[in-house]
Amino acid sequence: MSGGAARAASALILLAVTLTSVSLVVTGTASGELTQHGNLIIRLDGGLSPRKLPRDRPGPLQVHLEGGLRTVDGSLLPRVTRIELGLPGQAVITTQGLPTCSPGRLRFTRRAEALAACRSALVGRGSLEASVALPRQQPFTTRASLLAFNARVHRHRAIVVHAAAANPPSVAVLVFFFHHGRGRFGTRLVADLSAALGPWPRFAQFKLNLGHRYSFHGRGYSYLSASCPAPPRGTAGFFSLARSTYTLVGGGRISQTITRGCRAA
Repeated sequence: MSGGAARAASALILLAVTLTSVSLVVTGTASGELTQHGNLIIRLDGGLSPRKLPRDRPGPLQVHLEGGLRTVDGSLLPRVTRIELGLPGQAVITTQGLPTCSPGRLRFTRRAEALAACRSALVGRGSLEASVALPRQQPFTTRASLLAFNARVHRHRAIVVHAAAANPPSVAVLVFFFHHGRGRFGTRLVADLSAALGPWPRFAQFKLNLGHRYSFHGRGYSYLSASCPAPPRGTAGFFSLARSTYTLVGGGRISQTITRGCRAA
């Protein structure tokens, strides 16, 4: 093994110990970054578009994220009661002049009806997969399409997600509230799943494309924007793109982060 490869391997081992004393980290795979916690494996992958961003000011950005949970032995997943998605610390969320959509307008609506009611507030699309464990029945998998809308709920900035499944026909409305702080992930999207999904669905995985460009009073805006933190004489940089954190029944929490590169304009 070369000296550079040995240092990289040591860094991965150190990261694994930092995350959890019983975790296994695998990076550089086609399926994204993986971490094992006992019988659970958490995965997170994603990217940004465009990769070329301004060096000294935020530029329009779209983020693609996908990830979730699976068990090593194929057993039933534990219930996830809370999801947190951390966005880059340098990310800027802009909603000036962007219409909003309330959860009440989306409840009991089909996908086409949700779009008709709130299309002007649309900021993302995706999908969700869950395992449904009903009493005295074999678990089955359900898949839902996701529509994400700009919202203000109880006077707080939020994203309202319309999740529509075809088999069995069902609709859930999830509210992700924005939490702002410091550090690598200064913006977090936090949703309580226990109230929205009930006791039977077990969250498995998701895909989400987040970002929207719009006009207001003749001026262009981007819902999501960021700069590329390249060094003064460099043309490329790296930043922490996302962190997914799941709270399980009983209070346990597991997380995974990903870092991606950018080019400075």
